[in-house]
Amino acid sequence: MPLLNQMLSENLALAFGLVALLLLLLIAAVVVQSARLGRATRAYRALIGGAGGSGSLRQVLDAHVDRVEQVSGRLEELNALHADLELRSRGSLQHIGMVRFNPFDDTGSDQSFAIALLDDRRDGIVLSSLHGRANTRLFAKPVEAGTSRHALSEEEAQAIRVAVEGTRPATAAR
Repeated sequence: MPLLNQMLSENLALAFGLVALLLLLLIAAVVVQSARLGRATRAYRALIGGAGGSGSLRQVLDAHVDRVEQVSGRLEELNALHADLELRSRGSLQHIGMVRFNPFDDTGSDQSFAIALLDDRRDGIVLSSLHGRANTRLFAKPVEAGTSRHALSEEEAQAIRVAVEGTRPATAAR
């Protein structure tokens, strides 16, 4: 220990200088950290809008949560509406096919027709109109799954095929 004391005595100015330099470095670090902490505190206070917990950040988050709940409720309403519209649309006319033809040799042009009116399940009716010189007759037959339990004429079957396949046939002639 006496050796350490002797060394410190001889270099007391140098040891004091090193301790003073270290103290200055520590004070500078404290000042820099205090400035950074002050900026962070000001930013935090600006973010929350003051003390008390009812500041702008809380208001923004509460408003956002309310808006998300509103949107969620509206989304459920829209999903229910979509399901209802999809169910309704399946029962509406979606497939229509028409064939014009001339069933009689003594009449001119293709005044007669067969028209198929079907929904998404291929259910509906096929209407046939036979136009002659003296009269016009109209026939209706139910269609289920693209077929009918009644005998179909070639034109009626073609009208159903056009409705189901979505293609236009060439005009049928007798």
